[in-house]
This record gives sequence, structure tokens and C-alpha cells, in this order.
Amino acid sequence: MNAGSPISSISDTARWVAVYRAWESARADALFHDPYAQQLAGERGRAIAALMPRQARSGWPIVIRTKLIDEAITAAIAHGCDAVVNLAAGLDTRPYRMELPPTLRWCEVDLPALSEEKERLLADATPRCALVRIRADLRDAAARRRALRESIGSGRRVLVLTEGLLVYLDPPTVQAISADLLAESGLGWWVVDLASPAIVQMMNQRMGQHLANAPMQFAPPNGVAFFEALGWKVAQMQEIARSAVRLHRLPWFLRPFMFLPQPNPRQPGRGRWAAVVQLEPARH
Repeated sequence: MNAGSPISSISDTARWVAVYRAWESARADALFHDPYAQQLAGERGRAIAALMPRQARSGWPIVIRTKLIDEAITAAIAHGCDAVVNLAAGLDTRPYRMELPPTLRWCEVDLPALSEEKERLLADATPRCALVRIRADLRDAAARRRALRESIGSGRRVLVLTEGLLVYLDPPTVQAISADLLAESGLGWWVVDLASPAIVQMMNQRMGQHLANAPMQFAPPNGVAFFEALGWKVAQMQEIARSAVRLHRLPWFLRPFMFLPQPNPRQPGRGRWAAVVQLEPARH
């Protein structure tokens, strides 16, 4: 335990992410608007953001990830998605800020303390869909399975989101989550964010002791093939940096790297590669 770090646990990374949503929302050309992010981030979130490596201090990877997942959710709803399950939802505010059908069932699963804090901070906000929250520790296999059964329920085309979660887990835990999801008949899509070993290693090195309480772990050397071997197929894959070019958020000093060949997403090697990946059960 590193008592001197503003990151006391994985839950604090939710405050960090909220900082970047607040910064993006303040832009005249904002890719999304989150009126709650500033309050949710708090002083601790801003302190964590100040620790970021220079290449990502503006939060552009998180901003792009947020936008791409927004788009994936909107597209899934257009294709019949009747429920969204956000595992380790943190301080995400999509049920409040996105244009969603009021009949859409949205279930957030997270630790009791963070869920209660979020409810308190958003007490005056009104969700735009049917929002429910389940308190559970997703590292507890039995609790996770109960939460999935309850959250997916009778849904027929459910999108499960694990934004910013998997990177903090070890591969066996990710494999277990995968198996639990595939056991649910109503699952339609699984949206994950994935980074290469080079990016995770860079983050752990450059943030050093500050990540001692929440080290990044999951970065399979075979990239998306990790999931394909578990029974998934890739329905869509959007690389973060190249999407940042399209959305005009890539810092100028990184633009020359876009002329280099893109790493193989099934064998990224030492390349710095990250993407938002939409998976579907291969049995579909």
C-alpha cells in the first residue's frame, strides 16, 4: 500500500477518468457533454490526472475511448439492444447524459462504497432510461455470477460493457468473466478496451509508485486473439490513436507515428496499440 499516492484503490481511477470527461465537455468542439463529470472527479481525480505521462496528459486516449463506446452503444440500440450492463461502472454517467430510449434497461454493477457515493453525488440528476444498480465485488466469482444473472435477466440482446476494468485484472480473472458472460443466453455484445503490453508497461513505469495500489496487469501479447480463443469473434475494432486522428484529438507530436505500420491486433508485440473492441459470441 502506498499511502502517499492519490490512487488508494482501483475505484479512484473512476475519478481520474471523470477529469477527462469534464475537460472534454468544456471544449467548444466537445465530442460529448458530461455536466456531472467535474463534480464527480473532485480534487483527488484532478491530482491523479496531473501524474499522467506527457504524451497522454490531456487525456486524449480516455476521451476517444469514451466517444467510441458511446458510438458502440448507440449502434447496438439501433440493432435491437434492449439492455446495457456496465460492469465496474465507476462514475460513468451515460444513463444521464446520452440520448437513450426510456424503455432501455441499464444496470450498473460496482462495489458498494463507490455505488453509494455516486448515488449521493447524482441524487438530483434524473436518468434517461430505466437505471438499476447492483452492489457486488466482481473479483468474487459467486457474487459476479449472481450479479450477471440479475443484471442480464430476461434481456434478449444485452450489451455488456467493461470499460477500464480488464486492464486491472489478471488473465485468469478475465477468462473467468468471459466464461460467465458466454453462459448467459441473452448476451449480444461485449465491449472491451484493450491495450498492448508496451502501453501497459509504459503506464506502470511512468506512473511508478502511484499505481502500486492499482497496478495495470491485463495486456495479452496475442491481443484480440486472446478473446477469440475463448469463444468470441470480433464484430468491430477501432484503434484509439487512429480514431483520435479522425476526431481531431491526437496531439501534434504524435502525428508522425501514424505514418508507421499499424501493429497487428493479434500480435502487437512491442508496438503501442490500444483499441475499443466489440465482441460477439462466436456461436451467433
